[in-house]
Amino acid sequence: MKRESDGVHLEKPLLWSAIAVLVAGIFVADTVTSLEVAVAVLYVVVILLSVWTGSPRAIMLVGAACGILTIVSYLLTSFGDRNSGLANSVLSLVAIGATTYLALRIEAANLATRQAQADLARMSRVILIGELGTSIAHEVSQPLAAIVANGNAAIRWLGASPPNGGEARKALERIVEAAGRAGDVIGRVRGLAARKPPSREPVDLAELVQETLGLALGEIRGSQITLRTELTNLPMVSADRIQLQQVILNFIANAIDAVKADRSSERDLLVSLATDGEKITFSVRDNGVGLPQGSLDKVFDPFFSTKPGGMGVGLAISRSIVEAHGGAVYAAPNYPNGAVFGFTLPIREARS
Repeated sequence: MKRESDGVHLEKPLLWSAIAVLVAGIFVADTVTSLEVAVAVLYVVVILLSVWTGSPRAIMLVGAACGILTIVSYLLTSFGDRNSGLANSVLSLVAIGATTYLALRIEAANLATRQAQADLARMSRVILIGELGTSIAHEVSQPLAAIVANGNAAIRWLGASPPNGGEARKALERIVEAAGRAGDVIGRVRGLAARKPPSREPVDLAELVQETLGLALGEIRGSQITLRTELTNLPMVSADRIQLQQVILNFIANAIDAVKADRSSERDLLVSLATDGEKITFSVRDNGVGLPQGSLDKVFDPFFSTKPGGMGVGLAISRSIVEAHGGAVYAAPNYPNGAVFGFTLPIREARS
């Protein structure tokens, strides 16, 4: 059973069932045994288990319920020394109270950690967008230029003698289409930078990759990089769309930097999706400068970077995102030169 703070869905009904069974068992055992036996101390196990709910309110309710049941059990128990039973009950209540307090502190620390991770992931997305600012500006400038050109054309057609309404209408339709493309680019950037809580929804990976490539297309063209894609039809993935887009964009941006750093006249980038029936694999293959000797096992470590001035957080965050989706990241040399970065997602996750 795994916690939500670890990025894995927690089966809460099963957890609450286990808590209820334990509470009932401890209460019965505490009631039917002698007052000299401090069975109520076992309630601390239930309180620690309640931490996995990820809810401070639930922890407090469980702790209060355990305390009340301890008192009720003491009152219902009819055999044994009352003084010893009272001492045991008081000690049990102290243990329950202390454990509840510690459990609340643990959950507060977990909440702060999750918030810090979310803020760091958002910062990484904003940094990526900044690095791809030229590409984004290029993608927006193209439809804007088309809007201006078609607007002038529409004015000319309407000002002709006689006015050519058919051609003017076509020009106006092209303006609407170009405005839609510009809006799509802006929408993708806003979605990537938005501070949204993680969510799971059906995601078409091929469509998501194409959409993400649209953000980097201007940079790819401006750097004279040959882009090739191999995107096969795949099952829908149950995932956080924005988080997966961040991972894909991070891998593509790193590959672009690696290719640009190489002085070779041939610049090549291959983005592919494939499946072997058990897992889905996304990969970005470049013919850039490649990975330095001995860095293969460390590229996904926090604060490790092979780029001058790099922060070393992008790939670390990408790994945590993919692993939270039940997958794994990988990096390998691309012979004769360059590198391959990618991730895999299990098919069972795609079918969930």
